[in-house]
Amino acid sequence: MSEEPMLAVEAEFSWDTLVERYWDRRPVLFRSVTPAPFEASEVFRAAVAGSRGGHEDGRMPPNVQFTVEHVQRDAPDGLLPAGEDGSFDAYDARLAARLDGRRHALVVNGFHAFDPALWSRERTFFDPLWQAVGLPLTGAITTLFHGTYEHSPVGVHKDRFATFMFGLRGRKRMRFWPRRPWDEAVSTKTDYARHTPTSVYADVGPGELLYWPADYYHVGESAGIAPATSVNVGVPRDEHHAGYELEDLLADLDPARLAGHGGLDTLLATPDTALTAPGPGRGGLLAPALPEALTTAVHALHEFAEPVAMGRRVTVLSLRRWTAGGFEPVPPAAPRRTLLDTDRLRGDRHARIRWAADGPAGTLCAANGHETHTPLDHHELSRLTDALSGRDPAPVGALLTTVAPGTRREATRTLLEALESFRAVHREP
Repeated sequence: MSEEPMLAVEAEFSWDTLVERYWDRRPVLFRSVTPAPFEASEVFRAAVAGSRGGHEDGRMPPNVQFTVEHVQRDAPDGLLPAGEDGSFDAYDARLAARLDGRRHALVVNGFHAFDPALWSRERTFFDPLWQAVGLPLTGAITTLFHGTYEHSPVGVHKDRFATFMFGLRGRKRMRFWPRRPWDEAVSTKTDYARHTPTSVYADVGPGELLYWPADYYHVGESAGIAPATSVNVGVPRDEHHAGYELEDLLADLDPARLAGHGGLDTLLATPDTALTAPGPGRGGLLAPALPEALTTAVHALHEFAEPVAMGRRVTVLSLRRWTAGGFEPVPPAAPRRTLLDTDRLRGDRHARIRWAADGPAGTLCAANGHETHTPLDHHELSRLTDALSGRDPAPVGALLTTVAPGTRREATRTLLEALESFRAVHREP
């Protein structure tokens, strides 16, 4: 790590400046970012969607944390953003009346997956970084921080992500240490006042971007009494790569699991039987058979690792990675709608459509982190995607003529309907 001053300030943001001077080196604050990767209205809409599960079942969604004066709540109890609020301003006013001035923090994990427009804007903004440093293998994460909290609930900590913090509303202070400032055998600290003299901080306001590498200890603080809103994007750079990648291989992600709930245990059956085995018998030998629960788990993993099935799984995940744009999990596909010959389609220039052989029976075709099977071959897919990339929208009937008549054309229509649900193509009026 560089021994230069920890915090630098740049007037205008550019990816060239960040990568050449600061990436994996030291924090930097950019005073202006144009165009902005996030808009407050989209962020609020995503926060509402990410909190919806709590309104429906009365339990705190596993991807959401809400604390009042450092005490974490385990039930929504009307504290989460709702569509009826309409904006962060109205939400803040409602909370101020409800909490009578008590400090609070709302954290929503993985919330880019709850709003396709926000996810698309975010993905476009970060694409130059991936071109320069490579696509993150297990996906970058997006986290909303909102509230009047004295400091972030976890306290001073270091994690495995290089972080980009975008200021949306209010002002927030980020405090940094280039190495762990305490000697105790703990990984985080909420009572860190005696360590502040050795820190450096930056106040981040609306329209500003703060970056820091993964090896810096840090904590977020309020820089005023007004509520502050920021979006953090974490790019995995350090620690436990193999474990995270293996989990990603074995089980699909959903937004709730980003908060640490679920995992490999969701893949395996959970028989109602003891995990323990009888003690050693005479001669000190253990029983030759594993306990039933462990045997069930071993068999499940053995079946999952069958070469043909695992080969297809690797292909599916590779297609998802290359088309998701670095941020997973992706927003769910939209419901499929029937396409008529007269409907006109235009390809989304930001959506990558990729494909790979799916055994002898056809092709896997993917876009925006979703995949589908089609009997079309790669020559037919190439002609179809070329036709979708033209300057003018193409009628569905004309797109069907890129393949032979008969069942191939119906398969093409089915594929186009899937690509529309993946938001890789759009209907024109």
